[in-house]
Amino acid sequence: MKTKIFSLFLLCLMFQSYLFAQAKDMVLIEGSRYLPLYGRDSTVVEVKDFKMDVYPVTTKEYLKFVKAFPIWQKSNVIKLFADKSYLSNWKNNLELKDSTNTESPITYISWFAAKAYCECQDKRLPTIDEWEYVAMADETTKDARVKKSYNQQILAWYEAPRSNENSIGQTPKNAWGVFDLHGLVWEWTLDFNSVLITGESRKDVDKDSNLFCGSAAINATDLMNYAAFMRYAIRGSLKAKYSMKNLGFRCVQDIKK
Repeated sequence: MKTKIFSLFLLCLMFQSYLFAQAKDMVLIEGSRYLPLYGRDSTVVEVKDFKMDVYPVTTKEYLKFVKAFPIWQKSNVIKLFADKSYLSNWKNNLELKDSTNTESPITYISWFAAKAYCECQDKRLPTIDEWEYVAMADETTKDARVKKSYNQQILAWYEAPRSNENSIGQTPKNAWGVFDLHGLVWEWTLDFNSVLITGESRKDVDKDSNLFCGSAAINATDLMNYAAFMRYAIRGSLKAKYSMKNLGFRCVQDIKK
C-alpha cells in the first residue's frame, strides 16, 4: 500500500509539466469578504484571490489523465481511494461506452481521484467558501443571491434529468467568466464535509441524523435559499471514496507571489 501511494506521488512529479503542457483556461477570481447563505455559524468569511478553471473537467481530459497515471485506472485504483462505482460508466480502463459524450463533465469520480488530478497540474480543489463565492454570480451580477430568478434557475436544474451528459459550456458564463457551476453536475470541494457536520468546531454529537432534515438548516442566513441548502446537504452526506453519476469537479490555483 505504501509503495503504491509513493509511486503515485512520484508519477505526479514526473509528468506534471509533460501531461498538461496545454493548461486549461482559467480566470482570475478577485477575493473579498462575504456572508455564506449557510454554514460556519453564519459568520463572514474571507476569500483571497485565486484562479479557477473556466469549465469542469471533461471525460476526455480525465481519459488522458488515467492513460498517464495507470494507478487511477478503473481496475487499478486502490480501494481505499474509490468505491465500486468509480468509473462504472466506462467499458474498461481506457475505453468509454459508445454513447459517451467526451465533452461532458467527468463523473463517477471520488474525491481522492479529483484531488490527485488537480495536484498533478499544480492546482487543487476549491474550498467550499471559494466555490460558493464564485457560484453566487449570475451572468451580470457577482452576488445575485437576492434575485428570485437566480434561485429559480438553479432549482429548475436540480429537477432536470441527465444533465450530467450534456457538453460543457452550453449554459451562459457568469459574471466572473466561469461556466457550468450550475446546470450540469454537483462538484467536489476540498473541504466538502466541513459544514453540516461542523468539523471545524466539533460541536455535533449526532453527525448524520439531521443532514436532510429541516433542523439542519437552523444556521441558514436565508432559509428561503433551498438551492444553497441542498448543496450543503449533499456535501455533508458524502464520503471521500464515493463516486456518483452527477458529481464532477474542477480545479483552482493559488496566486503565486
